[in-house]
Amino acid sequence: MLDRLYTRTLHLSASRHAALWLALVAFAEASVFPLPPDLLLIPMVLARREQAWRLAAICTAASLCGAVAGWYIGAFLLDYVAMPVVRFYHAQATLAGLQARFREWGVWIILIKGLTPIPFKFVTIASGASHLALGPFLVACAITRGVRFFLVAALLRRFGAPVQAFIERRLPLVAGAFAVLVVGGFVALKYV
Repeated sequence: MLDRLYTRTLHLSASRHAALWLALVAFAEASVFPLPPDLLLIPMVLARREQAWRLAAICTAASLCGAVAGWYIGAFLLDYVAMPVVRFYHAQATLAGLQARFREWGVWIILIKGLTPIPFKFVTIASGASHLALGPFLVACAITRGVRFFLVAALLRRFGAPVQAFIERRLPLVAGAFAVLVVGGFVALKYV
């Protein structure tokens, strides 16, 4: 089953609409969606390594747009939009903790947490809820998301063939490790 899903994802990653889907997932992940855009970015770069920089730029730009949406949700729609999302993830204490940290540390929180498997939507929503200034917020998001997506693209562009061979040989292990990272990000929310 994993082999079929992986093959299908690689095939879809080479389609002409793949960049649009990458942008949509990156936007949604920064504001409301639980899965990281790496799920699409990695197979897309593996399928088209010559477009690695373009794909990383699309992912970064869309993530920034989603970050702005998340910030606005936190700043102006906290009770109506953000709190149902926060309650869905049972992360009320996490949101309160992030808000306190934003008041103390400001953009440093974004620079650190934007590179971790902690869902980025919580960072963007908490930034808005803390009324962190939008300009520094955008600069910090551009740095952290750009570093993350361009690093993935650079590594896959440079070492794509061996990485792809490793993934294909050990697909259950790779899928399991990725799942552990995603779940670990949600669990880390309880303790961060």
